[in-house]
Order: sequence, then C-alpha cells, then structure tokens
Amino acid sequence: MSPVRRGENLPIHNRIGVLRAERRMTRAQLAALIDVNPQTVGALERGDHYPSLDLAFRICDVFGLPVEAVFSRTAFTPLSAELYGRRAEGHDHD
Repeated sequence: MSPVRRGENLPIHNRIGVLRAERRMTRAQLAALIDVNPQTVGALERGDHYPSLDLAFRICDVFGLPVEAVFSRTAFTPLSAELYGRRAEGHDHD
C-alpha cells in the first residue's frame, strides 16, 4: 500500500505560527527547542512540510498543548472568532 498522499485531499493545518507569535518566540528559538532548522519551522507554518509524529509531539510539548490543539485535518477558525464570535453575533452595529 502506498503512503498517504499529502495535499488538497488530506491537508494538515496547524497553529504553529500563531502559538509562536503569542509567546513572542522567533522561528530560530522554536527550531532550537525542537531540534530542526528555522527554515523547517517556516515550512511547517506555511504547510509546505508536514511533521513526523515525533516532531509534532515535540512541537506540542514546547507549547504545552495536545496535538489536536496544534494540528488538524480541517482548517482552524481564527482564535478571535472562537473567543468573540458568539458574543458578537447577537449585537447590531448602528
């Protein structure tokens, strides 16, 4: 059996960039913590590279989050929409 094809049919979305930014962490700092080069962090953030299971766990350990909070098969909604979307829906803006 051939390996799973990556791309449009089975993408892996992530929040690495958002999580890194909210912690004011550079790509180089994250790269050092997970033992990869900064270019790999950039490729992961853009979705150009998918992490191995080991690398995914290392990334999650740095952020102190479970895998499903960092990686998903479906696109993440913006955190602002998750936090404020429900409250804003019922308000009319005149």
